[in-house]
Amino acid sequence: MRSDSGLPPFTRDLTEPTPIPAEGIARALALMETGRLFRYGEMGADQCDAALLEAEFAAFIGRRYCIAVNSGGSALFLALKVLDVQPGDPVLVNGFTLAPVPGAIVHAGAVPVIVDVTEDYVIDLDDLERKARASGARVLMLSHMRGHIADMARVVALSARLGLELIEDCAHALCAGWNGRAAGTFGAAAGFSAQTYKHLNAGEGGFLVLDDADRAARAILHSGSYMLHAQHQSVPDPDVMARWSETTPNFSLRMTALAAALLRPQLALLPERARRWNAIHAAIITRLGDSNRIRLPHRPAAEAFSATSVQFSLPGFSPDAMADFVARAGARGVPVKWFGAERQAGFTSAPRHWRYAGAQGPLAATHSVLATLCDVRTPVSLSDADCRLIGDILVAAAEEAAPFRLPQKVPAARIPAPAAQRRK
Repeated sequence: MRSDSGLPPFTRDLTEPTPIPAEGIARALALMETGRLFRYGEMGADQCDAALLEAEFAAFIGRRYCIAVNSGGSALFLALKVLDVQPGDPVLVNGFTLAPVPGAIVHAGAVPVIVDVTEDYVIDLDDLERKARASGARVLMLSHMRGHIADMARVVALSARLGLELIEDCAHALCAGWNGRAAGTFGAAAGFSAQTYKHLNAGEGGFLVLDDADRAARAILHSGSYMLHAQHQSVPDPDVMARWSETTPNFSLRMTALAAALLRPQLALLPERARRWNAIHAAIITRLGDSNRIRLPHRPAAEAFSATSVQFSLPGFSPDAMADFVARAGARGVPVKWFGAERQAGFTSAPRHWRYAGAQGPLAATHSVLATLCDVRTPVSLSDADCRLIGDILVAAAEEAAPFRLPQKVPAARIPAPAAQRRK
């Protein structure tokens, strides 16, 4: 069956996850045969998958310590706790992110202070400075949302000037960086995710990476090591652990041995996965760039991204036109996540949906950006032909959905609003 644009439907599943390597499956089966799935052992380490993974992941990122936990959100929560964020403290966070990020702030008893984002989907540094001064916040949780990396040299300089400690949310930024420096190494701590659809896939899992020994000791104890923390390989000296062992509560956030076994062989595959993901991204956005209806974010030369999905905007589209676009693309087999939808759906939400975050100051820029922001997942298994068809379908849906037509290609910023909006 072909659509009215002459395009065939896309028939592959864009939620198709990256397969687990055979080595990881074999190790997981061996563990299940023993039943020893807990990362610690009373009679000595029953197995060392999680401890080895922590050491390997820390080395991969370039940090001194890694604590493997049960989710990326848990890693961010632990980062806040070891930075001594107290109940009621304000924590700055950019407005384009996913709900586990403000959720981690609320989990720590703190109060999210949402910072505007730019039309290129990164934090607005001018608004950051305004809100840091107005709120008195001393911590910035910077989300590298969907792998879009802000000017980290400016972020670090501004944080130093304002007295902010930086936590990086790197759920979508594994293998990414800025000006040759890896994402996750700019701040006091960083959290990574191993949830399915991320760069690493354990179904669920996360990593906290940092360099400070006292904070690492507290994170290990918070994560739920009981008195078995010596079984870690990436662990501070015994005297540091002893300093905190009786004053740090156990939050039971450990990664299981089974998840670690699935993840360890995937680390070696990351560079090639990232290369292929970026090739997929390039193929799709090249086609999207042919349309005068679609705006792509500017990516500076210093930004090294690792894209597991594609983002773009449809400037000037009304909510009805956006809904029409999403429906048309979906009908042809390309599901689109729309951050401007009235109701949150699936994984997608926006600051106006986070009522638990409390009242916020003006976020006009963020609301405007998210109103037409679209996101399409791109599994690493897509072929070049798949990429061309996805691009063609998205362009066709954009051309057909718009309630107005432009006679020639013009810069996206100059696309006029629909006539119905201009009359208001």
